[in-house]
Amino acid sequence: MSNRCIEIFDSTLRDGAQGEDISFSLEDKIKVAIALDKIGVSYIEAGNPGSNPKDMEFFKKMKEIELKNSKLVAFGSTRKANINIEEDNNIKSLLKAETDVVAIFGKAWDFQVLKILSTTLEENLNMIRDSIEYLKSDNKEVIFDSEHFFDGYKANPEYAIKTLLVAKEAGADVVVLCDTNGGTLTSEIENIVKVVVTTVGGRIGIHCHNDIGMAVSNSIIAVENGVCHIQGTFIGVGERCGNANLSAIIPTLQLKLGYEVILEENILELTKTAKYISEISNIKLLDNMPYVGASAFAHKGGMHIDAIFKNPGSYEHISPEIVGNDRRFLVSEVSGKSTIVKEIQKIFPSITRESKEVEKVTNRLKELEYEGYKFEGAEGTVELLIRKTIGKYKPFFELKHFKTIGEKSWNTKEFTSTALINVIVEGKNKMTAAEGEGPVNALDKALREALEAFYPQLKEVRLVDYKVRVLDSESATGAKVRVLIESTDGIENWSTVGVSRDVVQASLIALVDSIEYKLIKDIEKKLKTYF
Repeated sequence: MSNRCIEIFDSTLRDGAQGEDISFSLEDKIKVAIALDKIGVSYIEAGNPGSNPKDMEFFKKMKEIELKNSKLVAFGSTRKANINIEEDNNIKSLLKAETDVVAIFGKAWDFQVLKILSTTLEENLNMIRDSIEYLKSDNKEVIFDSEHFFDGYKANPEYAIKTLLVAKEAGADVVVLCDTNGGTLTSEIENIVKVVVTTVGGRIGIHCHNDIGMAVSNSIIAVENGVCHIQGTFIGVGERCGNANLSAIIPTLQLKLGYEVILEENILELTKTAKYISEISNIKLLDNMPYVGASAFAHKGGMHIDAIFKNPGSYEHISPEIVGNDRRFLVSEVSGKSTIVKEIQKIFPSITRESKEVEKVTNRLKELEYEGYKFEGAEGTVELLIRKTIGKYKPFFELKHFKTIGEKSWNTKEFTSTALINVIVEGKNKMTAAEGEGPVNALDKALREALEAFYPQLKEVRLVDYKVRVLDSESATGAKVRVLIESTDGIENWSTVGVSRDVVQASLIALVDSIEYKLIKDIEKKLKTYF
């Protein structure tokens, strides 16, 4: 175990933004930066002011915001080949960003220098030296990213090491070894890092990509061999297969290996921060993501669940509460009676294993599973089913009627759907129509619009995932379908399920459950606050 401090350099806003389907607005970038500062990463690399006007505007805006834990970093390249440093527009932009820290990258692979940059090996060293010396003359903290370092080392170790030595001699505060193509094996990382730590010394960093699924292990083995600075993105997003996942690296280093990474109390915010950043990034946080995923501490097998009840350490490497996550027991045909009792006791703690309510709920679950329902990952529907079966449920509204209409002009590609919906709330009849991209989207809009007048908190709710599964494909177009939806209010996520021979009706069943679950949870929060 070690108490050595490790610097965390988060590149979600720069390298992460290069991931597919990710596009941060200016407001998004500010929100992510504040969240990263709150959890306590050392550095926030926030963009390339030389190539993106939005990034330059971000740096201007951030001057008005005081970061308490993190240093803001502007990113760019070394000067171009064969020009004076004062004439390089990228270097000028780095200075205009007015951050105390800059990160610049330069080539460490002779192939990249000769074939991609089309310059000489000596000129590349001059580019590294001139850029760092110039930025240091402006009192900047300089982090040098040695791009393609590991591929470069394997091809020409002498030259790759020389790029680091030149950078260090020029005044670089940290030299970072980049596995830019993400294809280096952990054993190779270990051996090469040992050489660099011995030969170069000082503050050494690691920057790994995940193209062979080893970015986390490569980062950790580098730390164990002397690296003190880790670069990555908070939920592993990035170009191709992504970057090293900091939400896995941080707790592993701190909880498993005893390194000082972030404040102990901030580890509790790990899952919350991961969910928040994924929400802003407009991507679904993977359920099986270590530590912070919804399935990280989810148990389905009956024997496993029984063991967990006796001792959580039997099938959990840490307590989920340490990283702000929750233990989940998945209700299914293999989960056993213990799981059902546990789910009931979350709502009604006084009910025991021998209570008649347990048998009623168990039988109802089996009936619905026979009809095609599948409850694992649909905790919202499970809770509603328990309340309804036990008789502790009062609906918030009554759905009287719905209708969907699809419309398409023959000569255009546009297809619109309109939904009409009729609900009764507290004796008041409400009819609403809405257009959407398909019947389910139209129904979702119409239902929420009808109810928002009575329950304004529903304005916060939106769908984040929608899955359809055909249950009996031999029935062709008459087959039953199961629809699983995931909803969020921006703070919590929950899932509900519906089954029908009509995909629209199955979707509506899941939508209604989703809304009712949200309303129940809001009442419970108010009661807890009151008492």
